[in-house]
Amino acid sequence: MFLQLAFDIILTFLCFVHTPESTQITISPNCDFMCGEFEIPYPFGMKDPACYAGKWFEIECLNTSMNNVPTLTPYLKATDLEVKSIDVLRSTVTIWSSTFTLNCHRDDVISWPGIYLRGSPFVFSQERNKFVALGCNLVTYLLSNAVQVGACASICDGNDDIFYHNISGNYCSGKYCCESSLPLYLSEFNVTSERLTGKNRSQSDCSYAMIVEEAVLESVSSSLADLTNLKFTAVLAWEIVNSSLQLPDNCQNSYITSSERSHSGRTCNCYDGFVGNPYIPGGCIKGKTIHHRGSGYLATILAMASVGSIILLLGSWWLHKVVRKRVAKKRKEKNFKQNGGLLLQQRLSTGEVSVEKVKHLSLKDLEKATDSFNVNRVLGKGGQGTVYKGMLVDGQIVAVKKFKVEGNVEEFINEFVILSQINHRNVVKLLGCCLETEIPLLVYEFIPNGNLFQYLHDQNEDLPMTWEMRLRIATEVAEAIFYLHSAASQPIYHRDVKSTNILLDGKYRAKVADFGASKMISLEDTHLTTAVQGTFGYLDPEYFHTSQLTEKSDVYSFGVVLVELLTGQKPISSSRTEEAKSLSHYFVCSMEENRVFDIIDERVTKEGEKEHIIAVAILAYKCLELNGRKRPSMKEVASELYRILKLEMKPSTQQNIEETEFAGIEEYQSWAASSVSDIGSNSTLSNTIPTSKSEIIMPIFFK
Repeated sequence: MFLQLAFDIILTFLCFVHTPESTQITISPNCDFMCGEFEIPYPFGMKDPACYAGKWFEIECLNTSMNNVPTLTPYLKATDLEVKSIDVLRSTVTIWSSTFTLNCHRDDVISWPGIYLRGSPFVFSQERNKFVALGCNLVTYLLSNAVQVGACASICDGNDDIFYHNISGNYCSGKYCCESSLPLYLSEFNVTSERLTGKNRSQSDCSYAMIVEEAVLESVSSSLADLTNLKFTAVLAWEIVNSSLQLPDNCQNSYITSSERSHSGRTCNCYDGFVGNPYIPGGCIKGKTIHHRGSGYLATILAMASVGSIILLLGSWWLHKVVRKRVAKKRKEKNFKQNGGLLLQQRLSTGEVSVEKVKHLSLKDLEKATDSFNVNRVLGKGGQGTVYKGMLVDGQIVAVKKFKVEGNVEEFINEFVILSQINHRNVVKLLGCCLETEIPLLVYEFIPNGNLFQYLHDQNEDLPMTWEMRLRIATEVAEAIFYLHSAASQPIYHRDVKSTNILLDGKYRAKVADFGASKMISLEDTHLTTAVQGTFGYLDPEYFHTSQLTEKSDVYSFGVVLVELLTGQKPISSSRTEEAKSLSHYFVCSMEENRVFDIIDERVTKEGEKEHIIAVAILAYKCLELNGRKRPSMKEVASELYRILKLEMKPSTQQNIEETEFAGIEEYQSWAASSVSDIGSNSTLSNTIPTSKSEIIMPIFFK
């Protein structure tokens, strides 16, 4: 009994001695941290300014009533937002919000003014929220400071009135309602919408939009009428922007509200194994072992030390180390299972994953490589997670992707399995993985020059994107997608081809990336019925309406990328006229009206041969055909682009292109017994320069 007590006391002593957060929690007796039954943790507080970290964190406790029962309700006083919960460990606050309405003229529908947080330390959490729109045959745009930052489209059958449509089990798949991710640093928003051209008007033009907590969406089971009358929760992320405020040592620079290189504030976290409030000195507590410890224990420890209990101390230290190692092992095993380790083992046993190509890296290796996932190492953030730059012990520069799985490992496993099968110079290489963390990690080759979208739309005059470079990048991407469709061990449909998923290496060669949404198809199948997934502006309209995924869906998306390269314009832009917001629609109309050179990039028209530009434009036009069966295959697209590239190149450099840029094409599967140049000469798309306007007339999406 004595040994057990002594062991417990010594562990407590070790926690106090070795933990930088061991300062006793002291809270002024003047501070009130309860609003009714709601606990208000610092840096939030009430009444006395000394009880909270600036005016933005002041809570106002108001008398309200629920079912005629008086109750106390907390509000953020500066923004007048009702608070549902506060999570100091995540630095988030959950608020109650409502529905934004458009074109509604119903007595039972009340429009909501929105939330405006500009200038505050709060932003809408990109990871925890979704933008949701409800309506018939509409494209709904999310605006911030009058700039379009998101959009999604929803369709209906016939003349449905969606107001009383039951959406249980089919929430926001694109029918009756749709959803999209939020951008970073969103502090205010507005919405606008436009009708899909050519679609029948519904019984009601009334539409609804909201920013809502993603976890809420998963539990919705009701009609749209119920949804529009409900209050929803949304999650705000926050940081401390008061630089003079004294915070504990476990606080670090953060970039919650700003995209600038200099940090915008600070957030605090408890160290591993500690819980509590990291914003208070001593607020993080080692598990539950010292929650009620007092000075009497410390006196006992000192007394024991004075009588020579060093042996017991060393023994307990050794035992503590053994226990910690065992706990760490159990945690790794648990994380391995949660992150799909068992599923991967199953696929390894079937030979589906080529494990010899992918090595397993420890968390310790990756923490060292990324400086403990320092925010200064962030290369980018997206719907699937965050990517960090790192350097392994052997000096290799890598990109480490930390997935945002939240219990759903499907995208992580999917990307791991698919990339383990691919070996192509124009597809980003998967180097390794780590499954022993709470969030799974994948390690890729580092691609230094960002993505095509950034390079194309934020051009640097010192290194402009020439016509020849655009042609070469287009050819490389087409070749990679052709490989996925035809030459991989099983056909792979990428399902999210877009310029932000095309990376540029040190020599500005294209690397197709982001296979989380991709599908591996059996050789016998010609299509796959799936929930619609993709990016608005690139999404195949046939796939959007039928949910039938085919290889021609990637062809359409590539066609949009090709138009981006030709025009230098973004796929969706609110700065263009109403009918020209969609670049693909704008381009098709320009082709049919024989004015395509009005929208071609000025650099392209100056540097390229007119007949070559026309040939690429016709190819893009055919890729954007509404009927997928009429679109060319990626083999035909790659061959035609290669033919045009050879014609555009100077004779002195043509041989170098054949021998260097496309030397690997003969390493493909059996179909590639001949070179691409031989394929190009027999292509059904060769010599397709039109002689009259009638040769390029095609149906239009949204016409």
